[in-house]
Amino acid sequence: MPKLSVVTIDGPAGVGKSSVSREVAAALGYNYLDTGAMYRAVAVFAHDAGIADTDSEAMAHALTDLRLTFTLGKAGSARVFVNGLDVTDRLRLPEMSLASSRVSALPPVRQKLGAMQREIGEAGRVVAEGRDMGTVVFPTAAHKFFLDAKPEIRARRRALQLQAIDRQVDEEEILRQIIQRDRQDSERRIAKLRPAATAIIIDTGDKTQAEVVRMIVDQVRSGPHGAREK
Repeated sequence: MPKLSVVTIDGPAGVGKSSVSREVAAALGYNYLDTGAMYRAVAVFAHDAGIADTDSEAMAHALTDLRLTFTLGKAGSARVFVNGLDVTDRLRLPEMSLASSRVSALPPVRQKLGAMQREIGEAGRVVAEGRDMGTVVFPTAAHKFFLDAKPEIRARRRALQLQAIDRQVDEEEILRQIIQRDRQDSERRIAKLRPAATAIIIDTGDKTQAEVVRMIVDQVRSGPHGAREK
């Protein structure tokens, strides 16, 4: 199959995928697809509708009423709306991170959002960020990357993100939830968190965001790649 003009950037929670992906997309002139925000939005939708985030049957029925929309905000940031309600500021809360991991394991959710993501990707020139972009959603993507870092580093980064929007944080609790989410994402039956066979693995723990962005942009501009670690 021909390679899609898609860059996939996968990795666990708190590794910096969203910020890196936005900058990579801007540098390349590509569109940015934040699939993590889509699953978090479904988690918010389920929470507000009183649906258990493990109830596949109830979720399948409720998804017929779900409308996800995005608008571009200041400095290129996107606002996420669920049935017209702006839920952007709730997406990065630790409890929604865990809930999104559970809803993303439900087949009806993956089917609906996966179809939406593939439709966007088919147009090409997309940077797709998530957990299974290179392995499941876009297996023929021309460029695949997997970002990683130690849980302690990721917990600190997530704490700083929450503090930036005036949220009180317990960093030890965030670390516990990140470790729990890693386990959930890695052990679920479908779309497990893992690097694609041909993904370049980048440890972001000892690199600045600008360094990671430059590595990815340089690699994309140099042509398709095989698996290796940096």
